[in-house]
Amino acid sequence: MGSVLALLWLLTGFLRGAHGQGVYAPPTVRIVHSGQACNVEEERYSERVYTIREGETLELQCLVTGHPRPQVRWTKTAGGASDRQGESSLHNETLKIDNVSRHQGGRYYCKAENGLGSPAIRSIRVDVYYLDDPVITVHQSVGESKEQFYFERTVFLRCVANSNPPVHYAWRRGREALTQGSDSGVEIYEPFFTQGETKILKLKNLRPQDYAEYTCIASVRNVCGIADKSAHFSFNNRTAPPSIKLLLDDPLVVNPGETVTLVCVASSGDPPPLLRWVRPGGEDLPKRSVINGGTLTVPAVTVDDGGAYSCMASNNVGNAAKKSTTVLVRGLRKGRFWITPDPYHNDDNIQIGREVKISCQVEATPPEELQFSWLKNGRPLRSSERMVITHTDTEVSPGTTNLDIIDLKFTDFGTYTCVASLRNGGSPEISIDVNISSTTVPPELSVPRGRSHLIAQEGDTVDLQCLVSGKPKPIILWSRVEENGGAVVAAAVAPPLMPDGSAETESSDGILRLSNVTREMSGTYRCQTSQYNGFNVKPREALIHLVVQFPPTVEPAYTEVRQALGRAFTLTCHLLRAHPARLLRYEWKLGSRLLTVGEFSEERDDTSYLVRALNREGYGEYTCDITNEAGAGRCTFMVTGKAYAPEFYYDTYGALWQNKPRVYGFKLQWTQMEPNAVDRILAYRLGIRQMGQSRWWEQEIAMEETIQKGELLTYNLTELVKPESYLVRLTPITRYGEGDATERTISYSAPVNPHLREFQCGFEDEAMCLFSQDKSDEFDWTRHSAASRDTKYTPNTGPSSDHRGSKQGFYMYIETSRPRMDGDKARMLSPTFNMNSRSSSSSSSSFAANSPTYCFAFYYHMYGKHIGALNVFLRQKGPTATETNVWSLSGNQGDHWLQAKVNIHPTAAFQMVMEGVRGPGIEGDIAIDDVTIEEGECKNPPPNNLRSLAPPSSPHIWQLCITLSLALIGQQR
Repeated sequence: MGSVLALLWLLTGFLRGAHGQGVYAPPTVRIVHSGQACNVEEERYSERVYTIREGETLELQCLVTGHPRPQVRWTKTAGGASDRQGESSLHNETLKIDNVSRHQGGRYYCKAENGLGSPAIRSIRVDVYYLDDPVITVHQSVGESKEQFYFERTVFLRCVANSNPPVHYAWRRGREALTQGSDSGVEIYEPFFTQGETKILKLKNLRPQDYAEYTCIASVRNVCGIADKSAHFSFNNRTAPPSIKLLLDDPLVVNPGETVTLVCVASSGDPPPLLRWVRPGGEDLPKRSVINGGTLTVPAVTVDDGGAYSCMASNNVGNAAKKSTTVLVRGLRKGRFWITPDPYHNDDNIQIGREVKISCQVEATPPEELQFSWLKNGRPLRSSERMVITHTDTEVSPGTTNLDIIDLKFTDFGTYTCVASLRNGGSPEISIDVNISSTTVPPELSVPRGRSHLIAQEGDTVDLQCLVSGKPKPIILWSRVEENGGAVVAAAVAPPLMPDGSAETESSDGILRLSNVTREMSGTYRCQTSQYNGFNVKPREALIHLVVQFPPTVEPAYTEVRQALGRAFTLTCHLLRAHPARLLRYEWKLGSRLLTVGEFSEERDDTSYLVRALNREGYGEYTCDITNEAGAGRCTFMVTGKAYAPEFYYDTYGALWQNKPRVYGFKLQWTQMEPNAVDRILAYRLGIRQMGQSRWWEQEIAMEETIQKGELLTYNLTELVKPESYLVRLTPITRYGEGDATERTISYSAPVNPHLREFQCGFEDEAMCLFSQDKSDEFDWTRHSAASRDTKYTPNTGPSSDHRGSKQGFYMYIETSRPRMDGDKARMLSPTFNMNSRSSSSSSSSFAANSPTYCFAFYYHMYGKHIGALNVFLRQKGPTATETNVWSLSGNQGDHWLQAKVNIHPTAAFQMVMEGVRGPGIEGDIAIDDVTIEEGECKNPPPNNLRSLAPPSSPHIWQLCITLSLALIGQQR
């Protein structure tokens, strides 16, 4: 192996390419499939449909051309129903989905872009085929309330199966196939609003023979190999829809921690119904639940387990039965109180001789069991003329009790306790103490001196504080206030949310702590007293303004600048935003060396530094720091003389060749990205490593001349061992040193026809035997099969099968419908065939004389009154590519396939070009099929009455070497 690699460079050569923009080209895209497709249809208007069975592997490949190598991205949008995943994307040339599901059907787009021209986009629609098990349901003609089907009733048997494509249904009674008209008592019902051909079997006025075993067979006609599926239903005189009953109280009231058992039983129904428990809105059952038939058991029930539960019963007869119950878990929550001063006086204070009311509120489950009691200084308190105790309706939740003290006296001062409990126990009591005394005063709210306007730096922790006085002290509610130009906006405008995402935050001590503040937290904050757990008076409030300062935001944060020695250039740092935006300074440095400093004026938002002539000491890291009170923002410029990376060229014709049994060669081509950005490239360091090994072999390729942008450079690699792959690395070198390297993998693949002894193509594979569309024509050839061809728009033209008579077989044709115009051309290129190598010392005449002969044959179909022309050209590679017309035919040739044969004598690597020309109207489709190239002259020479194209008398080598003959052999299908 080592000796082979050591000889790697012996047979290599270096070639220069064209100057100017050269091989730079915008991207092109073609989608091919390599997965397990059932069918690929080429529909009109470039619509492509890829059909695949659910559960198979979807594999689509995006074949791209263009230079530089385009970046590829797959995206998907839903087809038909909305897709669960919405739009997704994949940055890879191959899209592979294992075990594809129906939800992954839809349109897939391949987008390629390389910065030149517009991105190239192609799409394909993936149609996922599936068939679910069918379900038979039974319905009566009138009402579903009766328990039995009587002889006089009409009954519908409905069969439903989800599928794609639409399902076809067939019915059987026992072993007897039921069809429309086969039994006067049976009608096959076809609803117009369904996609299936048959869904409903109607039994009119039930007869004894109608009580039988029925079978529904669902079929998609074996498309994609999907087998038929069936469902069975035994119909008898006991068949009835389900009915159920619940063996429990409604509502069911339980204590926390107890075990709840809900029992549902079927009281009737045949077949026996299936029972299940659900919660409304699709809410999950408690995780601890145990289900046994129609019994649902919830151990250690909690308050969260309370709510509605429904028992559902179905047996596919009539409508499903449903009954619901409510589980109430006893509990008390959210105890609150408030003090209301005398409403008849405009004074928020409690005063002797006036009225005062204490209110207490609690949420209870069940609300009707809620009861209140009052204590004064620990002793029971009863309602009297001056101490009036009232309660809200027990059906209203939350429940509220009020203690109204009329004509407050000094002896009424003390601690009042509201006690909430449930009549039947099951939950601890809630006690709320409220003190009424001369010190019971309404709240006052203020902001500490100097704390109403706060300035903080990003990342700080800030405490916003409001001082609250009064007894009892209420809870403080914090919220944000929308501002506009410094003024508080009316409450109708939705205010911004608090930093935690809520609209309001509670604080018991009046402090709101904001950690790691950001610039988005700047603004006005409101603190206000709550109206519960305190005085029921107008809320007191105060405002605090927070300013979060942040250092300047600049761009570019980091960029690389490539420059050649001696050149002048400017570096610019842009200020995007800063707070405060005054007293901004800038400072330029190269490494640690200070270059210049200054201050920003109000009119400027950037600063620049000019390098007048770059020297070696000028390479390095330039920084620009823009500072304010909060810190600094930095622009970094890495000035380097490194050359950009080479751009490998992937569209080389015949890049891989083989001239020895065990080795192969590869034509490595590339362009240089921005060659004039830095000093002249002196050489390239070429490294090569066999995949799976660690040793690199390197060689320098000298560059004698200046490389131009778009110039294609070529280096031939030989003695590569079959079938190994190699990693190639290319690094440009300037007087600055090594530039950016780029790598690519070279993989061996057998040439299409390495010796060109035989080539056959029936266009059955989507890759079309590597035929490609010419980019210089007006429209493209289309791959098609007669089974998917739509003749509605182009009658009386085009084939009804491929050359072999198969409607599923594929062929290539030109579609001449609008917008095609008279004279438009579609050109298709064969793969490039390499000639056997010749001695370079041979003369041109001997080369031509010894060139091999090949027979090029194909079948064509030219039927229609507007047929244009079909031309065949031999395109040969050389210093300049040449094309020679070797066959031509025009006009209507009848509705049948004919064969053409022609001898060719290529003298260099060549391609065959098939050119279809559109005639004066839409009935001019031309098709070709079964193209072959065989070594040797064509067999069965053409008869004398068939047309032949003789070569011209010019002595040009490309023309002298071709002997042409033509055979037209008609074949009727």
